[in-house]
Amino acid sequence: MGRLKLQSGIKAVEGEPNDTNGIYSDKATLACIINSEIGTVLAVMRRNVRWGGRYASDDDQREHSLIQSLKALRKKIFSCQHQLNTISPAVYLQPFLDVIRSDETGAPITGVALASVYNILTLDVIDQNSVNVEDAMHLLVDAITGCRFEVTDPASEEVVLMKILQVLLACMKSKASFMLSNQQVCTIVNTCFRIVHQAGSKGELLQRIARHTMHELVRCIFSHLPDICRTENALANGSSFLKQETLGLNNEHALESRLLDNGISSEFGSQLLSTNPAFHASPGVVESRMGEKTTGTSDGKDAVENDLNLMTEPFGVPSMVEIFQFLCSLLNVAENIGLGPKSNTIAFDEDVPLFALTLINSAIELGGSSIQHHPQLLGLVRDELFQNLMQFGLSTSPLILSMVCSIVLNLYHHLRTELKLQLEAFFSCVILRLAQSRYGASYQQQEVAMEALVDFCRQKNFMVEMYANLDCDVTCSNIFEELASLLSKSAFPVNSPLSSIHILALDGLIAVIQGMTEREENGSNCLSDPPVTLEKYTPFWMVKCDNYSDPNQWVPFVRRTKFIKRRLMTGADHFNHDPKKGLEFLQGIHLLPDKLDPQSVAWFFRYTAGLDKNLIGDFLGNHDDFCIQVLHKFAGTFDFEDMKLDTALRIFLETFRLPGESQKIQRVLEAFSERYYEQSPLILADKDAALLLSYSIIMLNTDQHNVQVKKKMTEEDFIRNNRHINGGEDLPREFLSELYHSICKNEIRTTPEQGAGFPEMTPSRWIDLIHKSKKNGSFIVSDSRAYLDQDMFSIVSGSTIAAISVVFDNAEEEEVFPTCLGGFLAVAKISACYHLEDVLDDLVVSLCKFTTLLNSSYLDEPELEFGDNTKARMSTVTVFKIANQYGDYIRTGWRNIIDCILRLHKLGLIPTHVVQDAADELEFPSVTDQGKPVTNSQSTIQTPSVSTLKKSYGFMGRFSQLLSLDTEEPKAQPTEEELAAHQRTVQTVQECHIDSIFTESKFLQAESLLQLSQALIWAASRLQKGNNSAEDEDTVVFCLELLIAITLNNRDRIMLLWQGVYEFISNIVQSTFMPSALVEKAVFGLLRICQRLLPYKENLADELLRSLQLVLKLDARVADAYCEQITQEVSRLVKANASHIRSQLGWRIITSLLSITARHPDASEAGFDALFFIMSGGTHLLPANYVLCVDASRQFAESRVGQADRSVCALDLMAGSVDSLARWAREAKLSMNAEDAAKMSQDIGEMWLRLVQGLRKVCLDQREVVRNHALSLLRNCLTGVDGIPLPYGLWLQCFDLVIFTVLDDLLEIAQVHSQKEYRNMEGTLILAMKLLSKVFLQLLPDLSHLRTFCKVWLGVISRMGNYMKVKVGGRKSEKLQDEVPELLKNTLLVMNLRGVLVQKSGSGEDGLWEQTWLHVNKIAPSLQAEVLAQILVQSHTEQGEREEVSDEKASLLPAETIPSGGSGSGG
Repeated sequence: MGRLKLQSGIKAVEGEPNDTNGIYSDKATLACIINSEIGTVLAVMRRNVRWGGRYASDDDQREHSLIQSLKALRKKIFSCQHQLNTISPAVYLQPFLDVIRSDETGAPITGVALASVYNILTLDVIDQNSVNVEDAMHLLVDAITGCRFEVTDPASEEVVLMKILQVLLACMKSKASFMLSNQQVCTIVNTCFRIVHQAGSKGELLQRIARHTMHELVRCIFSHLPDICRTENALANGSSFLKQETLGLNNEHALESRLLDNGISSEFGSQLLSTNPAFHASPGVVESRMGEKTTGTSDGKDAVENDLNLMTEPFGVPSMVEIFQFLCSLLNVAENIGLGPKSNTIAFDEDVPLFALTLINSAIELGGSSIQHHPQLLGLVRDELFQNLMQFGLSTSPLILSMVCSIVLNLYHHLRTELKLQLEAFFSCVILRLAQSRYGASYQQQEVAMEALVDFCRQKNFMVEMYANLDCDVTCSNIFEELASLLSKSAFPVNSPLSSIHILALDGLIAVIQGMTEREENGSNCLSDPPVTLEKYTPFWMVKCDNYSDPNQWVPFVRRTKFIKRRLMTGADHFNHDPKKGLEFLQGIHLLPDKLDPQSVAWFFRYTAGLDKNLIGDFLGNHDDFCIQVLHKFAGTFDFEDMKLDTALRIFLETFRLPGESQKIQRVLEAFSERYYEQSPLILADKDAALLLSYSIIMLNTDQHNVQVKKKMTEEDFIRNNRHINGGEDLPREFLSELYHSICKNEIRTTPEQGAGFPEMTPSRWIDLIHKSKKNGSFIVSDSRAYLDQDMFSIVSGSTIAAISVVFDNAEEEEVFPTCLGGFLAVAKISACYHLEDVLDDLVVSLCKFTTLLNSSYLDEPELEFGDNTKARMSTVTVFKIANQYGDYIRTGWRNIIDCILRLHKLGLIPTHVVQDAADELEFPSVTDQGKPVTNSQSTIQTPSVSTLKKSYGFMGRFSQLLSLDTEEPKAQPTEEELAAHQRTVQTVQECHIDSIFTESKFLQAESLLQLSQALIWAASRLQKGNNSAEDEDTVVFCLELLIAITLNNRDRIMLLWQGVYEFISNIVQSTFMPSALVEKAVFGLLRICQRLLPYKENLADELLRSLQLVLKLDARVADAYCEQITQEVSRLVKANASHIRSQLGWRIITSLLSITARHPDASEAGFDALFFIMSGGTHLLPANYVLCVDASRQFAESRVGQADRSVCALDLMAGSVDSLARWAREAKLSMNAEDAAKMSQDIGEMWLRLVQGLRKVCLDQREVVRNHALSLLRNCLTGVDGIPLPYGLWLQCFDLVIFTVLDDLLEIAQVHSQKEYRNMEGTLILAMKLLSKVFLQLLPDLSHLRTFCKVWLGVISRMGNYMKVKVGGRKSEKLQDEVPELLKNTLLVMNLRGVLVQKSGSGEDGLWEQTWLHVNKIAPSLQAEVLAQILVQSHTEQGEREEVSDEKASLLPAETIPSGGSGSGG
C-alpha cells in the first residue's frame, strides 16, 4: 500500500545534503563521539546523591544497571572489530534509552540522555543500510514517547519536554524515518501534541517550541505525500487499499489508546492534564467520534483488524489520514464543549482551532494536489474539513477567519477540481455574507473577507473558472456575478471617506480585469462567438459535455448552458406572475416541450432559481393528474441514499413551501416517502412506515416550534405515537429518540426563505451538498486563453467603470491614482478587443470628467490649477492614450475628447504644430507673416488682414497674458511653484500626443472616423450658437482646421465624411456677412480639399466641384475681401487638376469663379491666367467646357479692368478655339459611327455659334482696338471654318443672330453715341461692311439654293443701304459713301457671275432681279447702269469663266452642307 519511496529521504525535502555518512565513517571517530556522550551522562548521574553514593561505595556492592550498561557500551565500542554499519544502532542507543525510560532518573539526567540521543541521531549514521534499523527506530520512538522521570523543579521539567520534542523531530527528519510504522508516526505526533497541551501551563518558551515542533512534524510528514508510491503492493493486494480508503480508515482509537498507554510517568502524567477545558475535551471527542464510525459499520471488527494491520506497516498514507483526521477533530472542540464559533471572543478560546487550522494549512500546502490521489484524504477534505471551515468561517475572530480563507485558497489552488460545490458553498455562505454589513458582520470580518476575496481574484483564472463551473451550471449559483457585484458595491464610498475596504474591493475588481487582459494578450481570439440559439427542445438537465478538457467542446457547452440559465430565470419571472403563462413562455423558447411532460416540469421546479416556492408547493399539491405526476417526478430528482429520514425531509421541504391543506400535505409526503424508501429503506419495513413517520415528524415539528402550543410533546409521547407503524412492529427506541431530539434541536422550516440570497449552511444542506458532489460533473480548468471573457466582461463592465470612477473621484492619496487608471486602461483594452463601443464610450465619458477640462466654471488661473492637479493631469493623459490606442471603437465618446481638446486650445496649451501635423505633407508652402500666429495653417495663400482678435499660442505666451492682465499694477514674476506647475502642464500635453489622433485618423474604422468628424462639427456648431465671442470664433476655426485635416488624411474614404463636412462649411459660408477668420478658413479649406482630392477621386470630382458653388454664394463683402486669394486657389486647382475635371458641371463652376474675377482689379490677373492655361493650345478645351470657357473669355475681353492687351488676348483665345472645333470634327469622323458623328457635328455647330455670338458682343466694345480686333476675329471665325461641317440652318441663324445683329448694333452706336465714347466708329463700320460682304460672297454658292436666300440677300442689301445713310458725328461718312457702293457693286457682279442675279422672264416685280435693283437704286441710283453695262461688256469674254464656276459647283457636297474646301472662293 501507499508508503514512502526508499530513494527519497527527509533531507531531500528539507534541502539538506543527501549523504553525510562519509564524515563519520571512521569507526574510531564515532566511538569517540559516543564515548563522549556516555561520559556526559555518567558525569551528570554522579552529581546526584543517589547515583553518586552508590557509585562511591565499596567494590563488593553492585552498580546500578543503568551505569553498568553505559560502562559496558563504552568498553564495547572501543573493542568492537566490526564496521559500524554492521552493528545494529540499538546496541549504542539502548543504554541511553534505558536512562530515558527509567523511573528513577531525575529531570537533569533524562535531559542529558535525550541530548545524547539527539546528538547521535544528527550524525546521520543511522540510515536504511544500517543493521536492524527498523527495530532500532521502533525502540527509539517507544523509549522517547514512554519517557519517565522525576520532576524536581519546573525549569528542568520544561528542559526535558523540549529535549523530547527535539528528539522526536529528529526522528522524523532522519534518513531512517521511513522505517517507522504508521502507528509510530501517529504516536510521535500524539506525544508532541500532548506536550503542546502541557505547555499551556508552562513557560512561554516551551509553548512556542512545542507548537513549532508540532508544526514542523506535520510539515515533515505531509511533505512526503507527493513521493508516496501509490503502485507499491498494488499487484499483491489488489484493490484492498482502495477498499480500505473508501470504507474509511478511522482508527483514532489506536492512536489515542497509544497516547494514553504511553503516559510518560505518573509524575509527568499528572502534569499533562491542562486546566483548559478545550484540551480536556479533545481526547474524549476523538474517542467518541471514532466509536460512532466503528460501530456504524456492519463488519466493524474486520475493519478494525485491517486498520491495525495497516498501522503496523511502514510509514505512509494511513498515518497521514489518521493525523489529518485528528487535526480536523480538533476543530470540533468548540462545538462539543458548547461554545460556537460565533460566541464572544472573550469567552471562546480561539487558540485550539487556530492552532489546528495552522497545522491543517501546512499539511495542505505540502500535500498539495497529491491529496486527490488518495480517496480517504480527499474525503476528509471534502466533508469534515470543509464543513468545519464553513463553521469557523463565520467566526468573529479575524485570526481564525483569515486562516480559514488561507486554507480555502490553498484548497482552490491544489484541489479545486474536486471541490466545486464546496467552493460554491464557501463563497455563498461565508465570503458573500461576511463581506456585507447588512448580515451583521463586524468591520474586521468584512475586511478579512474582502482581503480573502481579493486574494482569490488575483489568481489569474479564478473568476473565469467560477463563471464556467458555477455561473454556467443550471444547478449552481451565479458566484462570479455575485462576487463581481460585491466588489463593485464595496468599492463605493457611501457618505464616507475611502477606507481600506474600498481600496481592497477596487484591487479585486482591477485584478479581475487585468486577468482578462492577460488572457487576451496570450493570443486569444477577440472575435465574438456566434450567439446561442435554441431551435428545438432538448432536456436541459440531460445535456452533457463530452470532453471538459477540450475548449472546442466545453466553451460552446458552457455558453449554451449559461444562455439556458438566463432564459430559465426569465421564465421564472413569468411563472411567478402567472404559472400557466410562465410554462407557455418556456415552451415558446424551447426550454419545455410543446407537449408538457411531468419530467421536464419537475426539473424546471427543481433547478430554477428565483421561483416562488409558494407557487411550487401549490402546483405540487394539486389533485390534478398531471400535477401528481410532476410531484412524483420532482421527488425522483432527490438523492436520499444513506440519509437519515429527518435530514431527507429537511432537504425536500427546503425546495418549496409545504401547502396548508391536509390533502395536499398527504400527497406531497406520499411522494417523498416513496422516494425515500426506494433509496434508504434502512430499518423501515415499507413506504407506509416512511409516510407515517414523516407525518409524525411534521406534527412533532409543529408541536415543538409553534409558540401557540403550550403543552409540548415529550419524547415518550413521540415514541408512543409511533408504535406498530413499521409493518406492525415498533421502530427501535434509539432511532425514534434520535429523531425526536433532532427535531427539537433544529426546526424543519416548512416555509423556506424566498430568495434568501446567502443562506446559512445547515447540517442538512451540507449533507445534501456532499451527496451532490459525489455525482457532480467535471470541473473545468481554464488555461491562459480568453474563452469566456467577453461574456464575463459584458456582465461586469458597467459596474466596474462606475466603481473605479467613484474611488478615483474620492481618492486623495496619489498612490491610488495609478491603480484606478490602470483599471481604466484595462477596461478600454478589453472593450476594444471585443468591440464593445458602448462600454468604451462610457469609460471615456467617466474619465473626461476627471480631467477638469469640462468644468463649466473655471478658476482665474486654470493652467496653474491644472498643473497642480495630479489627478486631472493623469486622467488627461489616460483619456488621450485610450483615444490613440483604441480610437477604432470610440463612438459618442469622441464628443468628450474633442471638448477636452478645445478646452486645452482655449487655454493656449495646444501648440501650433498640432494642426499642421494633423494634415498630410503640404503640396504648397504656407505663407505666413513673420511674428504673427498662423491663422490659416492649412491654407496655401496669405490671407488678408482682418481685424480679428487672435490668441497668443504657445505656453509662455499664454503665461505672459496671465501676468499682464492688470496693466495698472503689474504682477510680480512667476514663482518657482508656478513655473513648475506650468512645466508639468506642458509635459502633460506633450504626453497626450493629441496630434496623433488626427494624423493617424486614416487608420480609424469607418464608424469611429465618422463619429470623430461629427464630434468636431457638433462642438463647433454649439459654439457658433453661443455668444460668438472672439475666443469662441477662434475655437470654431480650430475645429474647422481639425476637420479639414481629417478630411485630407482620409481621401480614400471621403464619401464617408464629405456630406457632413460640406454641410458644415456651407452653414458657415451662408451665415457669414462680414470677413472673418472662420469664413476664411471655411472657403480656403474647401478649396484645398478640392485641390488635394480631385486627382484621387475622379468619381467624386463633380461632388467636390459642386461644393465650390458655396464660394459663389458668399456675401459680396466677404467675396470682395478674399477674391484675389480665392482666384489664386482656383488657379492652382485648375493648373493641377485640369485633366481630372471632365464634367460640364465642374467646368461651369470653375469658369463661373474665373468669370467673376474679370472685373475685380486684384483678382482678374490670376483669373485670366487660369483661363489662359485652359484655352491656350486647346489642350484642356473639351466639348464639356468649350462654351463655358468662351463665355468666360468674352467676359475678360469685355472687362475694362487692366490693359486692352488682355482683352485682345482674350479675343485671341476665343478665336483660336476654332482649331479645337475642327480637331473634334475630324476625330468624330474617324472614330465615331454615323449616328454619333452626326450628333457630334451638331454639337460642334452649336459651340461655333456660341463662339461667334460671343465675338459679336465684344464687337460693340467702346475701345476701338478691342472692337476692331473682335470684328476681324469674327470675320476669320465666319470665313475660316474649313473642316467644320456647319448646316445651312446654322448659317441662317448666324446671319440673323450674329452678322445682321452686329451691323445693326454698330449702326445704332454710331448714331446714338458720341465720338468721345466710341472713337473712330467710321472705321469700325467699314470693317463691318467688309465682314458682311466677304461672308456673304463666300457662302453665296450654297445660300443661293435655299428658299430663304432672297430674304438673306435683302437683309444684306438693306443694311448696305443703311450704312450709306448713316451719320457719324452728325455728318455722313465720306469713306462709307465710297466703300459701300464699291462693296455692293462687287457683290452684284459676283452674284451675276455665279448665275444668282440674272433676269428671268415671268418673274414679275417680286423676283430677285427686280427686288435687287429696286434696293440698289435707293442706295446708289447710278450703280445699276454701271453694273449692267459691265455685265454686258464682259458677258462674252467671261463665258468660259462661268462654265468653270458651274463645273466647280457640280463638284460640291450635297446642298444641305457647306463645303469645307470651296467656301472661301467668293472673296
